Amino acid sequence: MEEKYKQEFSTCIKVVLFGPESTGKTTLSRQLARYYNSVWVPEYAREYLQNKWNNERKTCEPKDLLPIAEGQMKLENELAKKTDTVLICDTDLLETKVYSEAYYLGNCDPVLEKYALENTYDLYFLTYIDIPWEADDLRDKPNEREVMFKAFEDELIKHKRPYVLLKGNKKERLETAVAHIDKLLKK
Repeated sequence: MEEKYKQEFSTCIKVVLFGPESTGKTTLSRQLARYYNSVWVPEYAREYLQNKWNNERKTCEPKDLLPIAEGQMKLENELAKKTDTVLICDTDLLETKVYSEAYYLGNCDPVLEKYALENTYDLYFLTYIDIPWEADDLRDKPNEREVMFKAFEDELIKHKRPYVLLKGNKKERLETAVAHIDKLLKK
C-alpha cells in the first residue's frame, strides 16, 4: 500500500522547485521545461485543494495530505518516464511535510514523513520571497513569508539536501537555474 508514495527508478535528472507559496515555483517550472524541451510535474495539491474549495468551501485538512502525496508521486512517476534528460518538479513530498508541520502543530503523518525523506532528487531550487505576493483561493500566509521561508530552508539543511537559493526577477532565476542544471547534465 505504501508503494504509492515511493519514487520509481528513473535515469533522468530530477530537480525540485521548493519554497513558500507565491514565490514563482510554477512559473519557473514551466520556463525550465520549455527551455530543456522536457516535462514538468505540476503541484498536485493545487488541483486537489482547488476542487475541494470549489465543492466544499473547505481548506486543507490533515486527512488530505496522504491523498495529495499519492497524487503527487503518481504524477511524478508517470512523467519521469517521458524524459531521459531532466524532470522539473514543481514540488515534492518534502514540501508537503513542511506544510504539514507548519499548519498542524509540528505534526506529519509517519508515512508522508518516511517517503518525504526517502525519495531523492539531484537538486533543489529554494525560491526566495523577493517577488510580490499574489493572492488566490488557496494562499493564506502573506504575513508569514519569512517564517515559512526559514522553515523550508531549515528542512533542506536538516536533511542535507543539495540546494541553490533563487533570488531576483524571472530572468535572473531562470539563468541561475539553467546554469546549475547544465552542470548536472554535463556529469
